[in-house]
Amino acid sequence: MDYREALRCYRPTCEQETVDRELMLSVCDREDILLRSNLFMHFTSSAWVVNPARDRVLMCWHNIYRSWSWTGGHADGETDLLAVALREVREETGLARLLPVRESPVSLETIGVQPHFRRGRFVPAHLHLNLTYLIEADDSEPVRAKPDENSGVRWMAPDEAVSTSREDCMRVVYAKLNLLL
Repeated sequence: MDYREALRCYRPTCEQETVDRELMLSVCDREDILLRSNLFMHFTSSAWVVNPARDRVLMCWHNIYRSWSWTGGHADGETDLLAVALREVREETGLARLLPVRESPVSLETIGVQPHFRRGRFVPAHLHLNLTYLIEADDSEPVRAKPDENSGVRWMAPDEAVSTSREDCMRVVYAKLNLLL
């Protein structure tokens, strides 16, 4: 599904999502909004990966943020943000068998990104306009890290995913996602 259609169909579950959805809709037709070359804001996609029993979530130790984090990444021109989320899970964890719980996003959020260095280059502060998808995976399938992005991948209890995050803003997002389980 095209990200614009996903946004139009999305029904916010809280005031934060209502405000963020309006922002996203107001910029979604900008020419470079799917490209990280837009230094102010661009679309990203994340996955809340759960096991079939819904009692474990998959998290990665993010090298830049030095925190346990969900999987996800930049659209890089792709209009199907579910495809982006699935690609990022595969790349960041090594999981091959993934099942989207549904084709539409389960959450959306505007995330402020602090200035940092990535692969030796400075990245200024900017916004990620993020659509989140719920993905099911087999927690007995082997996982592996992607050393240029993360240095660990592991399954954990949903509450542990919240408590181990070192990013205040992300603990709020993860807690919201746990309400889906």
